[in-house]
Amino acid sequence: MPKGQAGTVAAKLAEAVARLYPTLRDNPDYTAIISDRHFQRLRAMIAEARDAGADVVEINPAGEDFGATSRKLLPTLVSNAGPDLRLMREEIFGPVLPIVEYAAIDEAISHVNQADRPLALYWFGKDSTNRQRILRETAAGGVTINDCMLHLVQENQPFGGVGASGMGAYHGEWGFRTFSKEKPVFLQSRLSAGALLRPPYGKTFERLFGLLRHIT
Repeated sequence: MPKGQAGTVAAKLAEAVARLYPTLRDNPDYTAIISDRHFQRLRAMIAEARDAGADVVEINPAGEDFGATSRKLLPTLVSNAGPDLRLMREEIFGPVLPIVEYAAIDEAISHVNQADRPLALYWFGKDSTNRQRILRETAAGGVTINDCMLHLVQENQPFGGVGASGMGAYHGEWGFRTFSKEKPVFLQSRLSAGALLRPPYGKTFERLFGLLRHIT
């Protein structure tokens, strides 16, 4: 996000979480992490960032105690995180949002292009020139403008990654082609010109070869 706005955005995000989820621990609308392994993976990412000096803010609207057995993870904002940290290099798949500021749009584009090509890219803004630069100068599996994830539910568009984020695409016709196998079949007729291309080569072959050479 633009430099100097991290604090404002973090406060707005905390307000939005509190409005959507006044409580978290027993709220059926707020899900838990699918397994202990992934829960511990996320906690390790957050701990690494905190130990490295990043600013970590956990959003707990009701100040609840989740206990030792819960796999519910607090919505967490992380700013000033170094590029070598796991949460800056790996897919997170959890309620952890790194916040990175940029001074100019060129810096944001460079930041995206320095890493593996992402599965999704989200651009929020009203400046059409910057929007076109983002679309033209970065590569991602898909893009949603001024929202999140909605490009992947469009049946008239393919969904898939690029480079390290995946190969191929599905949805609609693209899904049919990706998950189907076309079987090529060639039937040779009784009259075949193949004999003209087999040895021993003579004048007929030389004339045919000369003709093809002139054509190509």
